[in-house]
Formats: sequence, C-alpha cells, structure tokens
Amino acid sequence: MRCPFCGNLDTQVKDSRPAEDHIAIRRRRACPACGGRFTTYERVQLRDLVVIKKNGKREEFGRDKLERSIRIALQKRPIEPERIDQMISGIVRRLESLGDTDVDSDKIGEIVMETLARIDTVAYVRFASVYKNFQAADDFEDFVSELRPIDTKDD
Repeated sequence: MRCPFCGNLDTQVKDSRPAEDHIAIRRRRACPACGGRFTTYERVQLRDLVVIKKNGKREEFGRDKLERSIRIALQKRPIEPERIDQMISGIVRRLESLGDTDVDSDKIGEIVMETLARIDTVAYVRFASVYKNFQAADDFEDFVSELRPIDTKDD
C-alpha cells in the first residue's frame, strides 16, 4: 500500500481488526520512510458496479461518493458513526445483489431514501431535497406534508 504522505510503496501493517460489524477489516499502517500513520479498510466487493446517470452517462460506482452524500444528510444528527457505516455497507450489498453490474442512479437514490426514512426523518428530507432537486420552499412543504400522518378526527 502506497503511503499517502510520501508515496513510499513499502508500508507496514501495525494492527488489524474487524470493523463495521465484521463486514470490513480495519488496518493501521505505518510508513518506515516518513513515519506517517494511516488507516485502510478492506471490504468484500461482489462485483464492479457501473452507475447509469439520468443523462445516460456511465461512471464507475464510488462507495466514497455514496458515503459523502449520506454523511452530509446525517450531519449533526444523533446517529452513531458505526450505524452510518453499517447502513452504507448494507446499501452497497443491496446494490451488488441486484444481479446486474449496471445500476440506474434513480435506483440508488430510491434505496438511499428508503434507508434514511427508516433511520432519521430529517436526514431523509435533506437527502430528498437534493435528490428530487427541490427548487422552492413549496417543494419542501409538499414533500413534508406527504410524510405527516393524515388527521382523521371529525371536527
């Protein structure tokens, strides 16, 4: 593994342990050349996924991009980091188990929204505002009104 600080190819593993509820392996590494320390994660990858964007463009699936967008939606929410990692791994496993290497970006968005809706409503609305491209406050109002249970009391 190349050192991210000096580029040295000869780094040493100092510690390995299970991570993300035994879904990944966390490795602490050290570079003998510069003394830098860093962490890597090793995960099982069932297949190489390709995302098909709305405009038809194809790009390699990036777990980091998925993680970044979910963490932005969950920013300052009371969700444990371990729970977020488990959620991201679950989404990736679900995408890999769809049976096809090509996945529509819409499908990814739907799965993320479905998962966020179960975990945190605020994060769900935040993610939806970007995913559904809200343009005005009315878009938020309409979306949130669909989330609220309908009051069935007779007045």
